[in-house]
Amino acid sequence: MIQKRIAQWTVMAVAVPLAAAGARRLSHTLEARRGPTGVSRLLARGADMLRPRKAKRRRLW
Repeated sequence: MIQKRIAQWTVMAVAVPLAAAGARRLSHTLEARRGPTGVSRLLARGADMLRPRKAKRRRLW
């Protein structure tokens, strides 16, 4: 029972962020080659749902 929980935690901690990063990279590659398309936007939106990017700080000057 504990082994199953450890396996689930490992998937959530490792595989999901890797999948989000891969989807975001694929989205950027597709946009660079063919411009923004429905598929590239869907990949980027899916990556944002899995792991949103951190908000960037605003510069004061």
